[in-house]
Amino acid sequence: MSATTMWLLFFVVVALALLVAALTKTKFTTKKIAIIGVMAALSLVAYDFFRIPNVFGTGSSFHLGNTFTALTAMLLDGVSGGLAGAIGLSLADVMAGDPGYAITTFILKFIIGLVCGFFAHRVFKLNQIDPANKGRYLAAVIGSAFSGLLVNVFTDPFLGYFRNRYIFGQEASLASVVAKISSGVTLVNSLLSTVCAVVLYLALRPALRKANLLPEAEKSLD
Repeated sequence: MSATTMWLLFFVVVALALLVAALTKTKFTTKKIAIIGVMAALSLVAYDFFRIPNVFGTGSSFHLGNTFTALTAMLLDGVSGGLAGAIGLSLADVMAGDPGYAITTFILKFIIGLVCGFFAHRVFKLNQIDPANKGRYLAAVIGSAFSGLLVNVFTDPFLGYFRNRYIFGQEASLASVVAKISSGVTLVNSLLSTVCAVVLYLALRPALRKANLLPEAEKSLD
């Protein structure tokens, strides 16, 4: 696939993500946009400076970039978390000259954010749990963080297979082997990112609340 086609696909993916944001009626305040930008930058830093690249020659890496996708989704909402991770980690791929990877990266990180946000705010209802109830609160934070990252264990090798097969032109047998290795790498990434996201959430939520940076619904129940 030509570079021009890959860039067009990338912009289509970005447009679809913005459409999802519009359909879900996600509101973007100045504070929220600033937090998304900071988290996107942290995603890029976590990926570029805390990773083991190209594991077993598959193109997959051990890294902590997904941490900030889950963290942002829990602090704000799923769309914001998805955009933070998608922007930061896709930018890392673009900077590395890999628009083909950027396409699937944007999709995968956006999915992580949506799932984490859904479980955090719709299923576990983190903003309605009293932090003083430590057992329930910690379980909800862990469940929220791991939900989207667990989904990524399956979506990453699945989309990776089609990327390698139809964008990069790999043979089906090789693409299948790479996908299987990628699933193992992604599982390790998900476990590490879950731990980091939980620790950061527990540390940052009180500070952000006091700084008046969280949504009103989140602040009112602390």
